[in-house]
Amino acid sequence: MVTENYQDETFLKAETEKVPEKKEETNPFDEFDLSSFYTQYLDTGAAKNGEHEDIERPSFDKFLSSPQSLTDHLAWQLSVSISTDIVRTIAEDIIGNLDESGYLTATLEEIAESGNYDMEDVEEALALVKELDPPGVAARTLEECLTMQLKVLDPQNTLAMQIVNEHLKLLQNNQLKEIARAVNRPPELVKRAIDVIKRLDPKPGLRYNKTEPRLVEPDVQFTKVDGEWQAIMNDDGVPQLRLSPIYRRLLSRDAADRDVRNYVKERFTAAIQLMKNIEQRKHTIVRVCHSILRRQQDYLDYGADHLKPMMIKEVAEEVGVHPSTVSRAVANKYAHTPQGVVELRNFFSESVNGPQGGEMSLLSLKRRVKKMIEDEDTSHPLTDDQITKKLQDEGIQVTRRTVAKYREDLRIPSTHRRRVKE
Repeated sequence: MVTENYQDETFLKAETEKVPEKKEETNPFDEFDLSSFYTQYLDTGAAKNGEHEDIERPSFDKFLSSPQSLTDHLAWQLSVSISTDIVRTIAEDIIGNLDESGYLTATLEEIAESGNYDMEDVEEALALVKELDPPGVAARTLEECLTMQLKVLDPQNTLAMQIVNEHLKLLQNNQLKEIARAVNRPPELVKRAIDVIKRLDPKPGLRYNKTEPRLVEPDVQFTKVDGEWQAIMNDDGVPQLRLSPIYRRLLSRDAADRDVRNYVKERFTAAIQLMKNIEQRKHTIVRVCHSILRRQQDYLDYGADHLKPMMIKEVAEEVGVHPSTVSRAVANKYAHTPQGVVELRNFFSESVNGPQGGEMSLLSLKRRVKKMIEDEDTSHPLTDDQITKKLQDEGIQVTRRTVAKYREDLRIPSTHRRRVKE
């Protein structure tokens, strides 16, 4: 890499070549490795001591361990299992057709056709994969998945097996009394069987396909100084880009080759433009953050329930840029706030209609719906109509269809499925 440690024009010669006692007039561009400088024209300006080292060191990424996936876990078990070569090959195809939850997404006929396999070999391969850990893997339905786990974990519990095989729908709706009548068993005994079923894993593959939480370094900090909210960019650890002084010296010399000189000038211009673009993006982020602070002080002071409606278009008009510029500026950017680390795009939310609803953001309304359901009587859960009526009494004009959509967005089951019968 080109640095300031080199004091004369022989700095790019091979290390084994001796410097002649008498210097000859040479073209400085002949001593310049354009191919390497093309990718390194932005130098940090930090001087290096010692000789240039051409050894390519391994990336630190190679020393980082990665979690074992479901495919890795099953493939390792398959490698130490006893089977014929053809069955092992089909088993590998089956493992390749499992979704992240561990369910088989292809039919046995499709697997057989894909490799021109005999159906008997396919069925044998499926049986082999089902014997692997975790129990329930390669199932095609929830019923099959739970049944496979019961056979391994509690094979003597025939009542639990019967409930899974015959009354899974009633179980999903928490209809304990109906299950007890259907199997003709005391409710206490049925409840114990259901407790066993609840300890099973309906998605056994997820334990090996979990997405590890990502460490987020906030790009900006919202902090209060003398009673005023301020946005402070977090530049710690961000390298400062500089143009190499060698670059400038080369441009100031008389070059015999005009094409080479024009090429270096073009790279110099590109470097300047890159740094300008970075500074412009940083400036846009700061201005967007100032706009957020002017609108969301109540959120920062009192919490998420006080988030106000704020549209990207409004902020773009205030900042003086296109809405797409604001969208790109806040994408994957995080702010450290008194309410925790918050993604900048989470400050943007449309408003809700109504006398009071106009001052309420959509995210706040969803939180209100969620809180109502969390506080409900589980034996008499709120219907979507009842939630709608409560919100309308508060001056928030929403429809039952809208409330149902919000509930589904929050992944909250319907009233029927939330009801717990004694």
